[in-house]
Amino acid sequence: MSDLTEGQYFSPSAFNELALFESKNWWFCSRNAVILWAIGKHCNGFHRYLEIGCGTGFVLEAVRSQYEHAELSGSEYFEEGLFHARQRVPSASFRRLDATVMEDKECFDVIGAFDVIEHIDEDEKVLANLARAIVPGGALLITVPQHRWLWSAMDDYACHVRRYTRDELVLKVERAGLKLEYVSSFVSLLLPLMWLSRTRAKKSVGDPMSEFKIPRWLNAALEGVMNLERLLLRIGVRFPFGGSLLLVARKR
Repeated sequence: MSDLTEGQYFSPSAFNELALFESKNWWFCSRNAVILWAIGKHCNGFHRYLEIGCGTGFVLEAVRSQYEHAELSGSEYFEEGLFHARQRVPSASFRRLDATVMEDKECFDVIGAFDVIEHIDEDEKVLANLARAIVPGGALLITVPQHRWLWSAMDDYACHVRRYTRDELVLKVERAGLKLEYVSSFVSLLLPLMWLSRTRAKKSVGDPMSEFKIPRWLNAALEGVMNLERLLLRIGVRFPFGGSLLLVARKR
């Protein structure tokens, strides 16, 4: 899932469950497709790539499938996540890392942080560290959960510190010294359904993995809606609202 400070609690055992569900779940597959589209549009031709908070390596595996000759690296706070990541992407290099104390300088052409910084109290410190680690002209890609009014027990279970507003994320990225290149919401067409689901889970969550344990037909239908949304993103539509935010920033 993400890099976390010692004061934040995320069950390492959840990585085993995630590794089972990710490749079959509409959310993870659709997010991968959006990320790969953004990389291809804004970062094609990179050589050195780092993913912060790579979890089980699901995103990194997808990046490897599209960029066979790139030098891929992954970092994760929990060794339990790295266990799966190393198996999924044996050609990548991995290290255990707390992003709040990262000291790399101008090492990577592209850095990805996908649903990571919302877990971290010192998110601006992490963004500054990532900006320092990118080469001049390189890019940072971020996805985060959006809209504070979507906060529910699911966010508590996931150990989120915050859900972002667009203005907040853009401001923090620019404070880190990066120039905004692209920003859009996604999971936008499904936002009403997401709102209903999160409203039901405002106070408590029965089975935290219930969102993954859905019928195949429903999973296929949700992924189909996301495929349509991705097509709209490709032709230039930028959604003002959505369950998540995608941002691309460039180092000056």
